[in-house]
Amino acid sequence: MHVTHLSLADFRSYARVEVPLDPGVTAFVGPNGQGKTNLVEAVGYLATLGSHRVSSDAPLVRMGADRAIVRAQVRQGERQQLIELELNPGRANRARINRSSQVRPRDVLGIVRTVLFAPEDLALVKGDPGERRRFLDELITARSPRMAGVRSDYERVLKQRNTLLKSAALARRHGGRSMDMSTLDIWDQHLARVGSELLAQRLDLIAALQPLADKAYEQLAPGGGPVALDYKPSAPGEAHTRDDLYEQLTAALAEARKQEIERGVTLVGPHRDDVLLKLGQLPAKGYASHGESWSYALALRLASYDLLRAEGNEPVLVLDDVFAELDTRRRERLAELVAPGEQVLVTAAVDDDVPHVLTGTRFTVADGAVERA
Repeated sequence: MHVTHLSLADFRSYARVEVPLDPGVTAFVGPNGQGKTNLVEAVGYLATLGSHRVSSDAPLVRMGADRAIVRAQVRQGERQQLIELELNPGRANRARINRSSQVRPRDVLGIVRTVLFAPEDLALVKGDPGERRRFLDELITARSPRMAGVRSDYERVLKQRNTLLKSAALARRHGGRSMDMSTLDIWDQHLARVGSELLAQRLDLIAALQPLADKAYEQLAPGGGPVALDYKPSAPGEAHTRDDLYEQLTAALAEARKQEIERGVTLVGPHRDDVLLKLGQLPAKGYASHGESWSYALALRLASYDLLRAEGNEPVLVLDDVFAELDTRRRERLAELVAPGEQVLVTAAVDDDVPHVLTGTRFTVADGAVERA
C-alpha cells in the first residue's frame, strides 16, 4: 500500500499544495519551520484521525480559515481509492471515499496505515502512561479499524460515569440527599463490557509485540537487551479472555466504588492502565540512558511495522526529523532496516541528515512551496 498523491487545502501552513508521491523513499528537505512535518502529519491523520503533535484539530486549520481538507489517492495492488477528510474545529468532521456521499470519518480507517517515527517517540519510554496507552490503542485500531468504535464507546461511557460520580461526590461533601446509585450499577456494566473488549485487544497486542520488539532492539543495539513489555492493569487479576476480563473489571469497580464516590472519578479501567517497559531486569523509565531509551522507542515502532506488515497491507513508514536525533550507529542501523519499505517518507533539515542508503525522490520545502528536486 502506498499514497500516490497528497492534496492539502488550508491545512497548517498550506493554503493549497499538491504533492505526487512515488513508492520507495521520498525525502522532504528544508529548513525548520517551512512545513515539512505538516506534510507527513497529514498522511498520519488519514491513518489515525489524529495528529502526533497536537491533541485537537484546531491547530491543524490554517489561520484565518474555518476548515481544512486532507485528500489522498491510495494504491493497494491494482486497487485505487480516493479518501478525503474535512476538518471542522468545533463541529463534526466529514469524510468521503471515492467522492461518494458522505461517510463517517472512522470509515476511512484502515485505507491508509502508517508507522510513525518522530522525536516525540521518546515519550513512549520516558513519558506518562497515557503515551503508552495511546501507542497501544492506535496500533490496535490499525490492526482492526472497528476498534475505533470500541474506543469511542469506552470514552463515552467513562465520561458519563465520571459525571455521575462527580455529582455524587459533590452531594456528599455538601451534605445533600444521597443519590440513587442504581444508575451507577448500569454504567459499571457498560464500562466493564466495553473495557473488557479493549483490554483483550491490548493483551493480545502485547503478546504479539513482545518478540518483535526484542528482535528489533537487538538489531538496533546488539547485546543491549533483552527487552520485555509487561501490561499493568488497574483491575488486579490474571484474566485474558474477554469474559474473564469482564468479571475482573466488574469486581474491581465494586471494590473501588466507595473511594470513587469520595473522589468523584473512575479509578479502574483501561484508561488507568500502563505498560512496564523493561530493559534487562530494570524498568527502562528512570534507568535506561538517553541512547537506550531512543533504541527502545525505535524498537517499539519497528515491532509495530513488522506486525502490520506480517498481517498484510504494508504500512507507510514515516520518519519525521528522527535521524538528526540519533548518533551515527543508530542512524545507519535504522536506515538499513526501513530502506526496503514499500513507501518511506522522511523529513530532514539538510540532505546530510538523510542516510545515503535511503535513496529515492527528494522534495525541497521552503516558503510554502514543495518542489521536486
